[in-house]
Amino acid sequence: MTDDAPQLPDQTLTLAGGARIPLLGFGTWQITGDDAVRATASALESGYRHLDTATIYGNEAEVGRALAESGVPRDEVFVTTKCPPDDAGRALDTLRTSLDLLQVDHVDLWLIHWPGSANTDMWRAFVEARDAGLTKEIGVSNFDASLLDEVTEATGVAPAINQIRWSPLLFDAGVVEEHRARGIALEGYSALRGGTLEHPAIVEIAERAGRTPAQVIVRWHLQHEIVVIPKSVNADRIRSNADVGGFSLSDEDMATLDALGSR
Repeated sequence: MTDDAPQLPDQTLTLAGGARIPLLGFGTWQITGDDAVRATASALESGYRHLDTATIYGNEAEVGRALAESGVPRDEVFVTTKCPPDDAGRALDTLRTSLDLLQVDHVDLWLIHWPGSANTDMWRAFVEARDAGLTKEIGVSNFDASLLDEVTEATGVAPAINQIRWSPLLFDAGVVEEHRARGIALEGYSALRGGTLEHPAIVEIAERAGRTPAQVIVRWHLQHEIVVIPKSVNADRIRSNADVGGFSLSDEDMATLDALGSR
């Protein structure tokens, strides 16, 4: 690490099975090939200890290579991957393939990537994978409250986490409460998309704080205790997005950002 190393946050959440997930992770959607190796390596070098990938991203091998070559002990990195619902009926085989590509013997979190036609059956396979030690925690992505309840009631096992599209522009206190009432952690993706980086209110807060709009958005997630997984292929931006441990947003700034979701 150099003197300009980012000041990363150390916040984690304890999930249903006891695993601790860092609130800040590195997303890898749409990053493939050598870019995925380089970007993941930059993230690990910058201090990220949470990596997010998926079967359909087509980059598990590259993420696994970067992790294996990083020198960072496996047990210090929280690894998430996801299974497409089209693989219902062969989900365990999909996970074993993911483990081979990632060069690990288990993942820390395995998600159903989006709802399908056999959510309950697939969720039963996820419970089986957890019980077999292939994943520490199991969860879902892009599920609404009714689907969360459907799989929970069918199996007696609630998802540990639900990963959904999330940003200040999408903030909904009711969604946050729906998850917390069920003991399900909330994780946001695509936080830096959809006009968030250019929004005048976010830009104003960033300029006043001497921070980037991306740092403000990441910090906003952390102060809500919502997992966030910014992504970039640019090493400087990867470091900058993580450099959010040295400041906080005021209650007034948080309220301003929350209000963007109702406009």
